[in-house]
Amino acid sequence: MANLKSFLGATGVAALASLAMSTAVLADDSEDRKFGYSITLTGVSDYLFRGVSLTDNKPAFQPFIEFTYGIGYLNFWGSNVDNGVGDPFEMDISAGIRPVTGPVSWDIGVLYYTNPANKNGWSATDYVEFKVGASISPIKNLTLGVTGYITPDQANYVQTETIEGSASYELPQFAIFTPTLSGGVGYTTADDAPGFFGAGSDSYTYWNVGLKLSVDKYFMDFRYWDTDLGNVTSSNGGAHLADSRFLFSAGVNLP
Repeated sequence: MANLKSFLGATGVAALASLAMSTAVLADDSEDRKFGYSITLTGVSDYLFRGVSLTDNKPAFQPFIEFTYGIGYLNFWGSNVDNGVGDPFEMDISAGIRPVTGPVSWDIGVLYYTNPANKNGWSATDYVEFKVGASISPIKNLTLGVTGYITPDQANYVQTETIEGSASYELPQFAIFTPTLSGGVGYTTADDAPGFFGAGSDSYTYWNVGLKLSVDKYFMDFRYWDTDLGNVTSSNGGAHLADSRFLFSAGVNLP
């Protein structure tokens, strides 16, 4: 079974790479080749990764910067963490392409997760993940998306597969606010690692629904999160990390 899983993981990664190359060829050749960048600074009441708190239910500051050139992108995202593994902060680097084929917008890339200042050294917790996402807008203001992730078996992480679906709808402007309703559901599994996600689970489902209010470059988001992961507690045996909760975030997009 382990060999089969390894084969399937390698095949999945190869399929992602093949899809990325073929989709890039289909991209619009007339697209402007211009450099761009954007910055987002966000404060959140809790850092949730796929429905699980990585800050022991405490707030986090999460800066993000992205550089683009044509359909290509490179971005850096950071957050403070408090999970007894990667403290005191996380830095993620991702790169990929966002081609458009007909009505479908793609996001195909690779993510590198790392905790540069953790007590065990730079490479003690880092791992790589691949993703393919697609979204469409079947009617005005409605966006539907699905994204698949594959984390190959590696030194600091077991093989996992994740699938996420999302939907968002931009409502008519209300006073100074542009409101957007959105929600998502995801499922992640680590078949060869019983109990990998805690509470004796090798897979779980997570979901969220919320309202985002935007005013020019500023935004606030009010969101409900939950999982079916069960009783996962922090390293000190106290706080529950994967139960239902309301998450508040606020930030600004620059420039």
